[in-house]
Amino acid sequence: MSEVSGIPISRILSSSLRLTRDFYARPAIEVARDCLGKILLHGNTAGRIVEVEAYLGVNDRAAHSWHGLTNRTRVIFGPTGNAYVYFIYGMYECLNFVCEPEGQAGAVLIRAIEPLSGFAIMRRRRPRARRIEDLASGPGKLTLAMGITRKLNGADLVDGPLQVRRARDESPIEVLATPRIGITHCADWPLRFMIANNPFVSR
Repeated sequence: MSEVSGIPISRILSSSLRLTRDFYARPAIEVARDCLGKILLHGNTAGRIVEVEAYLGVNDRAAHSWHGLTNRTRVIFGPTGNAYVYFIYGMYECLNFVCEPEGQAGAVLIRAIEPLSGFAIMRRRRPRARRIEDLASGPGKLTLAMGITRKLNGADLVDGPLQVRRARDESPIEVLATPRIGITHCADWPLRFMIANNPFVSR
């Protein structure tokens, strides 16, 4: 794969299948683990998901949905298979996949991707990234690199502009579980999942 351009989007589309709603309509921990290795595609950029965190709804004090149904969390309690995009620290946007059956809040935070396509676009959006490994190695970095903003909050992952796809020849991966990062409550829960020994995960 050339670092200049990466894999053509057309090849990614022809060699993969878009995930159906059934994939998301499951417990957040199952969805989180199964997101690893899937391909996130937006516009002319794409990347392999290498790191995620699961958030378990009203019983998880680290989850936004712990506060119940509000204008902010309405998407999380809504239809499964939608995107939940929120603003944090006054500068970053973070992408989550809504899972669990409708009405039962649960979400998967996408923490890092391995860029596959659209390298030049990602570099323009992330000029401070010195290496390809740094382009999308964090939840705020990947949304910047892929042009994902709060305009996509509530977007349908099954039929909308933000796609999650499974490679037709998906290879087995080794999953590593650790506590989640940057939270105060439930900080010891091992709900951060990543592809073991992958250089594109967050630091």
